[in-house]
Amino acid sequence: MENRKRPLDSVLSSNDRFKTPEKKRLSPVLLPGSDLLQWGVEETCQFLRKEGLGEWENAFRAQRITGVGLRYLNDADLKTIGIECLGVRLRILHSLRKLWQIDTEANKVFNDPIHGHVELHPLLIKIIDTPQFQRLRNIKQLGGTYFVFPGASHNRFEHSIGVGYLAGQLVQALNERQPELLICHRDILCVQIAGLCHDLGHGPFSHMFDGMFIPKACPQVNWKHETASLDMFDHLVESNGLKVVMEEHGLVLPEDLDFIKEQIAGPLSTQTPGQKWPYKGRPEDKSFLYEIVANKRNGIDVDKWDYFARDCYHLGIQNNFDYQRFLKFARVCEVDGQKHICTRDKEVGNLYDMFHTRNCLHRRAYQHKVCNIIETMITEAFLKADPYIQIEGTEGKMFTLSTAIDDMVAYTKLTDYVFEQILNSSSSELREAREILHNIVCRRLYKCLGQTQPDQTVTVSQETIKIWEQELSESTPQNSSSAVSLQPQDFIVNVIVMDYGMKEKNPINNVRFYCKNDPNKAIQIRKNQVSKLLPEHFAEQLIRVYFKKTDNESLEAAKKHFIQWCMNKNFSKPQDGDIIAPELTPLKASWCNNNEGENSDEANPTERNKNLVNGQKKIKTQLFKKK
Repeated sequence: MENRKRPLDSVLSSNDRFKTPEKKRLSPVLLPGSDLLQWGVEETCQFLRKEGLGEWENAFRAQRITGVGLRYLNDADLKTIGIECLGVRLRILHSLRKLWQIDTEANKVFNDPIHGHVELHPLLIKIIDTPQFQRLRNIKQLGGTYFVFPGASHNRFEHSIGVGYLAGQLVQALNERQPELLICHRDILCVQIAGLCHDLGHGPFSHMFDGMFIPKACPQVNWKHETASLDMFDHLVESNGLKVVMEEHGLVLPEDLDFIKEQIAGPLSTQTPGQKWPYKGRPEDKSFLYEIVANKRNGIDVDKWDYFARDCYHLGIQNNFDYQRFLKFARVCEVDGQKHICTRDKEVGNLYDMFHTRNCLHRRAYQHKVCNIIETMITEAFLKADPYIQIEGTEGKMFTLSTAIDDMVAYTKLTDYVFEQILNSSSSELREAREILHNIVCRRLYKCLGQTQPDQTVTVSQETIKIWEQELSESTPQNSSSAVSLQPQDFIVNVIVMDYGMKEKNPINNVRFYCKNDPNKAIQIRKNQVSKLLPEHFAEQLIRVYFKKTDNESLEAAKKHFIQWCMNKNFSKPQDGDIIAPELTPLKASWCNNNEGENSDEANPTERNKNLVNGQKKIKTQLFKKK
């Protein structure tokens, strides 16, 4: 039996066998006992010889290139020192890349329910382990949606980790497939950091804060969470002393910091006349790197890939888009002098499905009428509590909910917890806000009167909404017998835009594809080349009206006011209009068309006009009978 022992058992004592083995640490270099940053010229030349590149060691020795210099060596530098052959330069850069792939610190592994075992670089772990990033644990990814969908309890923290991981997957897939792109270690790290930090600026309840609360609390301020993400990223780097750590991992500052921030929010400065390339972080030949985290060109980016998969998983909705397929087919091709990420021509249908999935998520979850009612109520509570919530910021200065966006020390402390803070307070100043939140908890919600659509897109401001609320209170139907008096403040108008991510434009028109026979040539595929069943329009405006009172008499009167208002504004008939006000809807001729004749009417305008005339005669007959 002794001979059957494993070789390791024969040399370990009985006590040693039960000890957890120590984690092996890889040397950062290929030379034993040496540190890359301490390399001199001779160590650099020794490395070249080990890589079979010894014929070029004299060129490196003449330029006195040390280990530190290797970090910043690029293709242009190699050409300058006399290495003319592109193939040789690529070989050298590929060998140098090995030095950065072996790190003194082990990568950390996260077990993510969406992407499985996610491995992240040590520099990303340094960023994650900061108060500014950990704050995202307490901000719901879907805001008030959690009050409707019981599974939607996930936070911005895990979403950000997922985006950082996917950003690395995409950029490394491009690097392996096309080494001629000369994607370096710095590029990969910066793209991953941008993915990780793109949502640092979200406020309480995510999009509710920058989409509903701030526009009402500070209507004169044009603020978005991307703005705060840049400010919070700067604060994170400075307050945690990460500049030195970034430089130790090979980043070049401030150039790489600019690159990271440009990926999150676009160009940092206004483009001057005649300036062709607006970015500072990377030159134009690496334009494709700006399409990974937040793709301003067509909206296909890793941010969407993660929230599609993650939100569908937690909402219990089927996800029809598989980002793994896109990773397999992604290539960089030149388009109008710039390099863009393209995909196979056969994937065009899948991309239409991707944007359709986005639209379905908005319809079924993000813009669910009860979710919007709850976020509307939370917003109203926050507005009432705004002057009385005090948050300590820089040098002890105090800020409110709406002014905390101006100070990152204060903003770091602002999370979803403010809901509980108001709800459980005993302050008389927060009484009104507390009552609203208590009504949410007890499910005494505002009521949705209905949803309508304008014939054409309407430009809507806060002033427009106030005018509409006034009109709603005054839209008393003729012959109304109700004695209920309705006020403008009883109504809440919510305007929602549904689109494919680029307003009225078709985002696929900005995507380029390649064919199997010529993978380096970018082509465009028009909608009529794909299917006749695709949408004709890519955006629509929905108008929802909510009512604060919940007693039956007031609610019935408000529904009649809403129907009359839709008629006055020439908006579409609400879906339940015939049930809410059967005596009102026949009065609108355009609301009386029968669905059965829609297709034939469109094909035959004469028949459509005939139906309209018949409809008007029918209305007159009905009115005559009533009299």
